[in-house]
Amino acid sequence: MLLALDTTTEILHLALIRGDHAWTRRVVSGVGRGHSERLIPTLDELMAEAGAAPGDLAGVAACLGPGGFTSLRIGVATAEGFGLTGLPTWGFSAFALRAEALRQASVTGPLWILLDGQRGEAFHQRWGADGPTEPAAKHPLADLPGRVGDEAWWAPEAFAPKVAAVLPDHRIALADEGAATLAGLVALARRVSQGAPEAPLKPFYLRETDAEVNFPHAAAHLPEALRRGVAR
Repeated sequence: MLLALDTTTEILHLALIRGDHAWTRRVVSGVGRGHSERLIPTLDELMAEAGAAPGDLAGVAACLGPGGFTSLRIGVATAEGFGLTGLPTWGFSAFALRAEALRQASVTGPLWILLDGQRGEAFHQRWGADGPTEPAAKHPLADLPGRVGDEAWWAPEAFAPKVAAVLPDHRIALADEGAATLAGLVALARRVSQGAPEAPLKPFYLRETDAEVNFPHAAAHLPEALRRGVAR
């Protein structure tokens, strides 16, 4: 039985997959600590529904980001925890997950996948029918027209209004984003688990953390001796 999970946004996505069968959950748990409070209880619910036990797990596939720093780390740490017990682990990007969700809803590229980067920014990647056509990147929302142009784009429901304020009306909307995302999670987990396992899993960040942003300013106010110690 394969466990698949995504904690990169305020919505927790989980799936247990056994052969052609899948048991899934989509839980709005908030950012950061909300996932840590809901992930294991939700997994227990899925296990009970599937009539399974932790010992039935044969591997874990996890979304590695980009996404919220704390939320993302919770998912990766959970997958790594299972990995420490000897289970193989696999990773996939949030862009690959969304592209697969769109594919499950019969939507293919070329299109742009736009994710909330906070700080007035968007994480973005262009996808064609056969996969990404360029590396993932981040830019201010105001820069998107010069990059996306008149091409079709998709963004999560909660983020789409901010994108629509700066881009032409070529948004791709899904009738049921939650169902499509869960279907994408199941399909992608099945596929990546056919490849070589990854250990350790490496979170996929497209921006610096708040600490990295704030440290240069904070360091300027530290005593000289302490600054030298931190620099080392």
